[in-house]
Amino acid sequence: MVQTISHVAVVKSVDNERVRVTIMQSSACSGCAAKQLCNSAEAKEKDVDIFTSDAASYRVGEKVLLEGRLSDGRRAAIIAYGLPLLLLLPVLFVAERLTGSDTLAALWALGSVVLYYAVVALCFRKRLQQTFSFRINPLNS
Repeated sequence: MVQTISHVAVVKSVDNERVRVTIMQSSACSGCAAKQLCNSAEAKEKDVDIFTSDAASYRVGEKVLLEGRLSDGRRAAIIAYGLPLLLLLPVLFVAERLTGSDTLAALWALGSVVLYYAVVALCFRKRLQQTFSFRINPLNS
């Protein structure tokens, strides 16, 4: 059984084969009944691009349902957070051993993470967009 993540979204713009939608990304406590009394409840809008061949069938302002696989979310978290951490720690310890300076070691470690994100963005962006994608469906009103 494939578990899915669903979000209601509003179509913001439509191009050739791309639909840009806005979802309301909220913290875990934004659904709480006491959120009016609490300062920690926060929500913000997030734009998501969906590439689909039937983009022309959607209209600006239309409510849609975005669906993605939960396993894709886990893999995305590993790529975004897990792998950089696995890179940062060894570089930090090796650089500290080689240089004897905590400051230089920290700079090397942070530089390695910046390099990691640059390589992912420049070399793997298209592949990741194809791998991690939402399906868009009209919202049944």
